[in-house]
Amino acid sequence: MADLPHSPAADRNKEPILAQLKEILGERGTALEIASGTGQHAVWFPASLPGWSWQPSDFDPVMLPAIAERIAQSGLSNVLPPERLDVTAPQWPFTRKFDAIFCANMLHIAPWGVCVGLMAGAARHLATGGMLITYGPYFETGVPPAPSNLAFDESLRARDPSWGIRALDDVVEEARRNGLVLEQRRSMPANNLLLVFVAA
Repeated sequence: MADLPHSPAADRNKEPILAQLKEILGERGTALEIASGTGQHAVWFPASLPGWSWQPSDFDPVMLPAIAERIAQSGLSNVLPPERLDVTAPQWPFTRKFDAIFCANMLHIAPWGVCVGLMAGAARHLATGGMLITYGPYFETGVPPAPSNLAFDESLRARDPSWGIRALDDVVEEARRNGLVLEQRRSMPANNLLLVFVAA
């Protein structure tokens, strides 16, 4: 798969995230992955979660053929063709409800409206008791920010003033407005968090 787009960050975090997903998810279900990017996670996770049907998606239509090719090369039968998804759209291109929605490293590389759209869409498309699982850096009240996260936040805002590491309290409140409750906060390597929100 050397000819396909590659994310070093996705390679670094795939093992730690998978270890958490194995603890959090049940034996089988349906999952929507938002912001699949290069598609590395979209083949790595379902390869070790054979009871899960995995639906990749991405906002950038340019990435969809690369994701599709990565899926084809993987030979996996439990990964669906990728869909283009704008999380801020009032309607998502899915008729089904999902047992889990997974989203890594999106909220800080997008305007705040993307978080608003993610929470509203997740509330519409999660089955009762379903989980929204997010991964990435957050600023937490009462927790001194890591110098690396401060530098990263500064670099993001220099690229686009609407980007930046989000305050965990703000994300949790937006989730709450949409009936999603933060049930788990798991510390991850490189000053990241894995959060589990549950649909009431």
